Formats: sequence, C-alpha cells, structure tokens
Amino acid sequence: MMNIEKIKNYNQKLLAFIGTLVLLIVIIGFLSLLVFVLSEIGSSFTREENNMGIIAQEEVQELEQENKRKQVISYNLPQLVDTVNLIYMIPVSHKTLKKAEDINEDDTSPRSSSYSKTSARYSKRYNGNFNNLLIYDHMKGETTKLYQGRMHFDYIKTEYFEDDILLLFKASTKDTNKDGVIDHKDLKSLLLYSLKDKKLRTVTLEKTDIYQYSFVEDKKELLIEFGIDYNKDGKYNASVEPTLIKKYDYKNDQLLDVIDPTLTDELQKQLQGTLSK
Repeated sequence: MMNIEKIKNYNQKLLAFIGTLVLLIVIIGFLSLLVFVLSEIGSSFTREENNMGIIAQEEVQELEQENKRKQVISYNLPQLVDTVNLIYMIPVSHKTLKKAEDINEDDTSPRSSSYSKTSARYSKRYNGNFNNLLIYDHMKGETTKLYQGRMHFDYIKTEYFEDDILLLFKASTKDTNKDGVIDHKDLKSLLLYSLKDKKLRTVTLEKTDIYQYSFVEDKKELLIEFGIDYNKDGKYNASVEPTLIKKYDYKNDQLLDVIDPTLTDELQKQLQGTLSK
C-alpha cells in the first residue's frame, strides 16, 4: 500500500511538473509572438516614415513661396556597372526633414550626405528610395545626370548584353493618386538607359502602370504587363484591376500589340456570354 501511495505521489508531482513546464513554454511562446508582432508594427511605421517618396508639386510650390524645403539630396554608394570602362551609377536618394527649413541660396547641397553600405560590387538589382540617377565615368572624370524632372523609383536593374549594358527602373513622375506624395503607389513608366548610346528612353502608356516586364530571350525587346487604372483613381490595384500585354520594340523605340484587339474583343464577349455562335 505504501508503495502504491509513493507511486501515486510521484505521478502527481510528475504531472504537475510537466503541466508547469508546458504552461511556461506556452507563456514564453506567447510573449515571443507578442514582441515580434509589436516590433513588426513599429518597423512598418518606421519604414512608412523613412521610405517616403518625393513631396508632390502642390506642397513644393507652397514651400517655395516661403523659401523653405522639407527634403534634401542624399547619395548612395557608387555601383560599378561596366568593369571594362569603369562606368559607375550613383543613385540619388533623399531624406525628409522633420521640419521644413529655410533655403540658403549659397548652399544648395544638404548639410550632410548619407551613404548606404553594400558588400556587393556587382548586382542585378539595387534597391532603395531614389529620385534620380547619376552616371560616373571614372576614366574621363565626368558625372552626368540622367533625368531632368522630378521622379521617384525604388530599384534599379542592370541587364548585360554582348554589345551594351542597360539600366532599367520603374519611375513615378506625377502624384496620380493625389495623396500628396510621388512614390511607388502612383502610376509608373519604365525608363531604360543605354551605356553604349548614352540615351534615356521612357516607355509609358496613358492611364496604366508598369506592372511587370521581361526581356525576350537573347534580345533587347521587352514583354511588358501594363496594369490598367480601370476605376481611374490614379493607382493600380492588381487584385481587382485588369492588365494588358505589349511588346517594346527597342530598335524602333515603340510599343506594339502582342494580342490583336479583335482577339481581345472576342475573348471578352466569350467571358461575358455574348459571343454569337
């Protein structure tokens, strides 16, 4: 009887220990999850504040009247894109000040420059938050600006061909959704720069957004998926708005239909059940 009682007590203590251990694991797991969720929420707010596009033209004009500015130029580390000729690209980004400051005409440059570190010397895609792009020719000691107007883009792709190197980026140039900021949420165009020709091209289609694109194998021709701003709110919503496909003829610098409009009309009628048999 005594042995049975001892076994009973031992089992009860063991169960209590296991129960306590499980409870501790659950509590620790819950706390870890809570910390993770809170940190993600915090970082998302930080990203939203820091990764801002460029201020829309209306606010820029208001600040200009007061001789003030709220954003300052910042440069990213030069990236080597042509190893033979030592041609670099220098992405131009910006920092948004917490408070607008007076513009000193004698000093148009920001008080300090910020450089983002990167360990990769070569890259197919370079991410960031940019408003222009400089091309630096180390051998000639020359730096040139690619774009003359105001724009925003968040990545640069480098595509290497036997006879050329192309830089590509999807850029917003207008506050199409009227939220006060020119950023990735606005309708975008595709910009291509040829290091060989030293020419910047713009591929755009009215009331659409450059959604996706890919090169035709071993050619400079592009297949582009345009997102249609179907509800005319100045932005493209991939979950509810349609797309269309075009081919960009690089040689002739023009957009061409991939799918004949007659076939599109036929498919639409077939979908909605109005196609006559």
